Parts: sequence; C-alpha cells; structure tokens
Amino acid sequence: MNAATHARPPLPPFTHETAVQKVRMAEDAWNSRDPARVALAYTPDSVWRNRTEFPRGRAEIEAFLARKWAREIEYRLIKELWAFTDNRIAVRFAYEWRDDAGNWFRSYGNENWEFDENGLMARRFASINDLPIAESERKFHWEQGRRPDGHPGLSELGL
Repeated sequence: MNAATHARPPLPPFTHETAVQKVRMAEDAWNSRDPARVALAYTPDSVWRNRTEFPRGRAEIEAFLARKWAREIEYRLIKELWAFTDNRIAVRFAYEWRDDAGNWFRSYGNENWEFDENGLMARRFASINDLPIAESERKFHWEQGRRPDGHPGLSELGL
C-alpha cells in the first residue's frame, strides 16, 4: 500500500483548527481503550517515552497500551492543545482511573508529538504524575468511551 493509503488527516502543517482536531481525535482513540486502534495512529517505527518505558514501533506500543489499560481501570481522559508548529503539537492532559484495589487516581501530564507528512505520529514524549484522589473528588463521570461534546475540558474544570 502506498503512503497516501496510510494518511491520518489532518496532516501537517497544522493550523490552530487542525491541531485542535488532531488532539481531540487522539483523546477519542485513547478513550476507546483499544490498543490496536490507537497504535495505527503511529508510524511503524514510532519512538515513545512514557514514564520509565520507551516503546519502539507499533507492536511495542500496542503491548504497552494493553498493559496500561489492564492496570488503569475505568480510564477516562481529557486532552487539551497547549501549542503547535508545522508538524509538532504539545498537549496537556489529565485522566482518572482506579486500580484493582479500588483506589482512585488523577494522572496529569504533558506530551510532545511530532508527525510525519502523512499525519502519523513519529515521536511521542510524555511526562506524567499520579495524584491519589478520593472517589468523591472525581470530575470525569461520562460513560466509558468518548467524552461527550458538552462535557467540560481541562480549563473549564480548573485542571
């Protein structure tokens, strides 16, 4: 298959509008908690840094995500555009999840993304911190899956 078949619009160079669209598409994919679906948004040789792990390529990314979502139960994520250039996007994010003992967490972080000409993410660098929270402190209450359009984003939630 040729490169055009694998294009993932919107493509660089990004505008504010297309960068926001790319961020929401990533949020929606991650909220699906489908490792195979999410891995297709990355180049076959994509390079990651995520906490202490450094997955390389789609197979390692897919395995990483499967482990992540097996551990992070009831995962719900919100991403927000921070900055962008021609082929790079910076986001901030927060997600809520619980462990198998019922302890709740809100994880905060920043990601730097670099895309190839086909709109596939070639590099992803994430810095993440976990904050234990009480269940009563949760802010992300939608049904598992895509965040509803009317649900507040990070800025609106004061996060």
